[in-house]
Amino acid sequence: MTEKIKILMIDDHPMIIEGYQNTLLFTKKDTQDLQIDIANNCDEAVKLMDKSVKENYPYNLLFIDISLPPSTDGRMSSGEDLAEYARSILPDAKIIILTMFNESFRIHNIIKNIEPEGFLIKSDLTSSELASAFQAVLNNPPFYSGTVNSYIKKVIASDIVIDEKNRKILYLLSQGIKTKNLASHLDISLSAVEKRKKQLKELFSVEDGQDETLLNEARKKGFV
Repeated sequence: MTEKIKILMIDDHPMIIEGYQNTLLFTKKDTQDLQIDIANNCDEAVKLMDKSVKENYPYNLLFIDISLPPSTDGRMSSGEDLAEYARSILPDAKIIILTMFNESFRIHNIIKNIEPEGFLIKSDLTSSELASAFQAVLNNPPFYSGTVNSYIKKVIASDIVIDEKNRKILYLLSQGIKTKNLASHLDISLSAVEKRKKQLKELFSVEDGQDETLLNEARKKGFV
């Protein structure tokens, strides 16, 4: 019995997509018949997704790269937006996220907002891992690559609970944003930022009061 699998691969580097495609075609099971469509940007991807729904032949699986040029109408600014759109119009499709980003904040956001069935960090990726991820996501999701798993383990092992705003403060500080500029990034007052930083320093037992020490402690526990 042949299993037809309709796949959409979205990445703005044609060479990378060719590699993914060849790997899947080479390692697929004999009973699997793959139909692979390709999109190099958000606009093409939305058009193909909409078409698949309209024709009543929706995608079973999507490979989505996070770093994509924004859509021309400005509604989608990255693969994250695209994945959220896919979730709304293709509720049964499985999503594999591929990204170069390996910062904890980005990983956390993607898991929280998209809950992908597969999550691969490109620097971890080998063709055998891609093949394993493909089969695992079809049959027994989720499949997360090494970097993602070690991040999840660190956060689970840490007994520190941090809300979204505090995660964002840590992330922005790690990107070199000054405290006085944090308020505008977070839509809260400067005194609220100061209060949150004080809480974070208490949580992470930072005794010297330095931001750098806070970031080092947060890194050790997988929050940055």
